[in-house]
Amino acid sequence: MAVGSAEGAGLPSNLARLASPRTATVIGVSALLLWAVGVPLSIATSHQFSGDVGVFVLLVPFAVVGLLIGRRRPTNPVGWIMLGVAAAISVSTDASSYAVLAYRMGHPGLPLARLAVALTQSWIALPLLLPLPVLLFPTGRIPSRRWRATLWVYVAVCVTLVIGFATKDVAAFTDKTVHVDSSGELVTLGRNGKTNPALPVLLLVFALISISWVVRQIVAYRRATGDLREQLKWLMSGGATAIIGLALAAVLGSSSNATMQVLSLVGFLGVVAVPVALGVGILKYRLYDIDRIVSRTVAYAVVTGLLVGVYVGMIALTTRVIPLSSSVGVAASTLAAVALFTPLRRRVQQRVDRRFNRASYDSAAMVSAFTSRLRDAMQLETVRADLLTVVNTAVEPRHAALWIRPINH
Repeated sequence: MAVGSAEGAGLPSNLARLASPRTATVIGVSALLLWAVGVPLSIATSHQFSGDVGVFVLLVPFAVVGLLIGRRRPTNPVGWIMLGVAAAISVSTDASSYAVLAYRMGHPGLPLARLAVALTQSWIALPLLLPLPVLLFPTGRIPSRRWRATLWVYVAVCVTLVIGFATKDVAAFTDKTVHVDSSGELVTLGRNGKTNPALPVLLLVFALISISWVVRQIVAYRRATGDLREQLKWLMSGGATAIIGLALAAVLGSSSNATMQVLSLVGFLGVVAVPVALGVGILKYRLYDIDRIVSRTVAYAVVTGLLVGVYVGMIALTTRVIPLSSSVGVAASTLAAVALFTPLRRRVQQRVDRRFNRASYDSAAMVSAFTSRLRDAMQLETVRADLLTVVNTAVEPRHAALWIRPINH
């Protein structure tokens, strides 16, 4: 593949020379290997292995999608951004365990231990870099000179935030004694308890620029047709999933209940929808499946919510209103939820398809109407013409023909 492909020519010429499938492979594989190296290190420092699994689930989509885009669209910067996020996640995870091993488990003489303390802040690459693909999606090009100006402001804000974090981490190299918390981060980060007055302003500017890029894509979606519309539909679906997941994680993260904490982790992992959506949108792999995926997701979410409500209501009814034992009430509620699943799913799916997967709904309606007409059809030529009309309307093939085998008497 030529590096200067027309579709993804978004990198400056000096960076385009470095962008190659081999470089993408090295970065992607290195990110995964760094995580693998960190697993025994995390176990040795008594970190929870479930956290490593969560990091792995978060890391793999960024690494794999970045690798695929980097190999197939090497001049599209979105792939390299995904690889950068994956590498930063791996470095931050390994550095955290290494810093704990050095300064909380009595091994301060380990090589590069102070550097590891500073690198625990590498996770900041995830929130800082995630908005950038929204601007560059799907071709990797900056849309216009006006949006280029917002990009420069965004870069300036990100650089300022990184410098602020790096300045605080200087203590890892200057303090005679280093103290870290259970995550390996420098305790002196919060020693003075003061917040930089410029930080809220920087975060506000960062948020406004990110929102403006989202609004630009929404406006572009309303005007787009064909493949571009489907690409933007993938982007917005992935972004919506990530936002809902992060909101769920923020609401449930402070709970002490184990179930709520698991749900919070699942919500945070909703961020992986972003790289998956970016990969499908840019590479155009199964691009037109988005309507089916959205309709199925919404349908099962609605069905799950309704069944949970029925289950809880039945338990309350059988154990509090009707004097039955708790085991009998739970069994009755379970049977009721199982019995309702199939008819409820079918009805909800039809209604959701009507809104989110209109093509599938219309096709099903056409086939149902054709089946009804077929019962009363008497002439073979009429059936043939009607069948071809339904197929051409529902499936839209380039060519359709019906061959009827003659009956030999």
